[in-house]
Amino acid sequence: MLDDAWLDRRYYGGDLPAAAERALHAVGLAWEDEATAEGHIYEALELAPGHLAVQIAAYKFYFYRHRLDEALPYAQACLAQILRRNQLPADWRDVRPEDAAFTSLDTEPRMVLFALVAYGYVLARLGRIEEGRVALTKVAELDPPDRLGARRLLAVIDGGGQDGDDA
Repeated sequence: MLDDAWLDRRYYGGDLPAAAERALHAVGLAWEDEATAEGHIYEALELAPGHLAVQIAAYKFYFYRHRLDEALPYAQACLAQILRRNQLPADWRDVRPEDAAFTSLDTEPRMVLFALVAYGYVLARLGRIEEGRVALTKVAELDPPDRLGARRLLAVIDGGGQDGDDA
């Protein structure tokens, strides 16, 4: 096991409580033990329930564990928080291309797109195809160069879940 210095490293700019950040690092150390790793997620959520880094970590934990029903609320929470942070409409359906520099490489507008892709993809994987399609179509509208691959995901959905590159 790594020493405490590794667990105590700080990556989140100092606004995440150190104990919550330590819990997030501990998730990785305990990854093979799902119950223990999930306990660290719960700990981080308890210590910093509204922090974006914790919400993203919870989303990723459940997503990569293929526990999509549990990932969805965190995808929604991340999206809502990122929309607020960017002073965009609370309903992502009302976001317009001119509301932010979505085609730039700027972090904040791209975070909106990443969160919306995550949300749409999870919906589609849960069988909520039309809802997922609407979210991914919004990403395609906001990201005409398709840097985040929303059009490809839409093509996979249209192909019944089969990626044409595998044929």
